[in-house]
Amino acid sequence: MAPYRIELRSDTQTVPTPDMREAMAMAEVADEQWGEDPTVLELERTCADMFGREAAVFVPSGTMGNLTSMLALTGRGDTVIVDGLSHMVGENGNYAVVAGCTLLPVETDGVLDADMVRERLDSATIPPARPALIWTENTHNVRGGVSWGPEVMQGIVELAAERGMRVHLDGARIFNAAVDQGVSVEELTAGADTVQFCLSKGLGAPFGSMVVGSGETIERVARYKKMLGGAMRQAGVMAAAGLIALRDGPARLAADHANAQRLGELLADIPGLDLIYPAATNMVFVRVDPEVLDQQRFVDAARAQGVGVADIRPGHRLRFVTHHQVDASAIEEAGQILRDAAESAALHAPAGAIG
Repeated sequence: MAPYRIELRSDTQTVPTPDMREAMAMAEVADEQWGEDPTVLELERTCADMFGREAAVFVPSGTMGNLTSMLALTGRGDTVIVDGLSHMVGENGNYAVVAGCTLLPVETDGVLDADMVRERLDSATIPPARPALIWTENTHNVRGGVSWGPEVMQGIVELAAERGMRVHLDGARIFNAAVDQGVSVEELTAGADTVQFCLSKGLGAPFGSMVVGSGETIERVARYKKMLGGAMRQAGVMAAAGLIALRDGPARLAADHANAQRLGELLADIPGLDLIYPAATNMVFVRVDPEVLDQQRFVDAARAQGVGVADIRPGHRLRFVTHHQVDASAIEEAGQILRDAAESAALHAPAGAIG
């Protein structure tokens, strides 16, 4: 059972559907490390075909998928060009400690395009050491779940070819982006050397991520996966759930996006809460006005009534993430609970206060 009745902290909080549980129970399995698990192999073939790539590899987590991709595409001392608020920047420094890379951050609104990368490379006071990799993220988590289209990737790929660089896409929620942009994941990711995406976020699987790319690159990714302890045994049990997630998950995402937009409307109507970004996909970020609401009291009151809220510190920010196990009626109920929580956490009664 989920910790909260209406779980909005993250789309990683979903539990397996009945179809997933049945598939997991009936999965044909063997030793994944030996390349013999038939369900894992089916999942990898399915993902490679879906993204128009030669190969794919099943990894335990998105963090491992991103790190193994970096290791496969760079050498020690290389520079990675990245939005400074990309998810990988917060992964406990693994880009430096494990991959031995340095970062050249770029300030964006969530969409890192070729012009920004070119300007950053050409205007650096100290030229970066061996710029090797352009790192992109779609949807962009910390920038409010914003998505961007294939024309942006095309520009990045062309610049990378011009500069002798490679391209990685952290597509943890790439299917959300594809639904938002109205294109296929193959079209949206065309040209990237590696793409990592999560089965365990919006798609709803309980475990795992994938990396897709050329056969040669994926061989390198798989080698680093083993080096980092990612080799698995009878992993078909989890791969079976991933296949169901790919079958059923994408069609549900538009509803998640509509629910996020509705939740954004409800939150924006609560004194003391301001939307930081428009609700673009399945995420809603709000800023708490510390002159109006006691943030901790607000979060505690919401959680006490069964609504899971992600409290992001510092910065007086909260994050809400929709998914297929929170429907439209639950969003309306959550909106009322959050309004009541704001009443109980109000520091004073501003003009137009709830009453």
